[in-house]
Amino acid sequence: MSSVFLNVAPIFLLILMGWIAARTGLLREQTGDGLAEFVFKVALPALIFRTLAEAHFQGASPFRLWIAYFAGVAVTWTVGHLMARHLFGRDAKIGVIAGMSSAFANNVFIGLPLVGRSVGDDGIVAISILLAIHLPFMMVVGTILMEHASAKVDGKEKRGLLSVVRQVGANLVRNPLVIALTLGLGYNLTGFGALPAVVKSVVDQIASVTAGAALISLGMTLRKYPVKGNLGLATVMALLKLILLPASVFAFAQVLGLSKAWTSAMVLTASVPTGINAWILAVRFQSGGSLAASVISITTIFGIVSVSFWAWVLA
Repeated sequence: MSSVFLNVAPIFLLILMGWIAARTGLLREQTGDGLAEFVFKVALPALIFRTLAEAHFQGASPFRLWIAYFAGVAVTWTVGHLMARHLFGRDAKIGVIAGMSSAFANNVFIGLPLVGRSVGDDGIVAISILLAIHLPFMMVVGTILMEHASAKVDGKEKRGLLSVVRQVGANLVRNPLVIALTLGLGYNLTGFGALPAVVKSVVDQIASVTAGAALISLGMTLRKYPVKGNLGLATVMALLKLILLPASVFAFAQVLGLSKAWTSAMVLTASVPTGINAWILAVRFQSGGSLAASVISITTIFGIVSVSFWAWVLA
């Protein structure tokens, strides 16, 4: 267990370093925002492109991977929503934000560095395949559910599925991660083999800074998500995120017979803290912002325990 902890600890120490740098004023808040933008628009796309361009899929189908992960998401989201509505007596809008906060993993800024460090290139291939549909699927479902909840709670007219899909799709076309996924898979399918030496050298140098830059930038932005209000509900959602989601994904991965590397990648990324997208949706619909922020911070504080535990189980 100690060796597993030592492998996981650097992930969260880098997040802590970023938080301390921002908290003490060593680095300005704008620096964290700029670093996060660099990671999202340059470093992560470079890592994803290189990995997929040179990956050997060997006929592996992505559908079992997607089913295993999103079945776990469905279980956790449903439990979180029902607990918020019936155990804590919150309205339908808070129920959606609670469920999404319990089931939306930060698989870009934490999942990718963690899987790359713990599983290797096979794990990065798996999580890249997940990322191909994770954000659009989660945001479409979340937006539709919030539209429906807003119509029920506020009496607003809800938009149709086509309108929501069109809006999310327009955003995704410009998403650097989606572009990198498309280019990487496209190059792989051409059968050209390894990247040209000069291109590979440049891409490798950019990709090599991804993990550290992503984690430090995340730590610097955590000040935006303080723990305030909804502490009881936020704590329960955090427990679902760190325990139920990875456990559900692990169970479905076993049933569907995923390879060890892909199972490890899916479970580890499911065990990481909550991503910011639940908070973004909450702010947009003006409901549950403090709840989502609290879940993000709580899961980040205690994520090292969850990640270490699941890394130990998988080992």
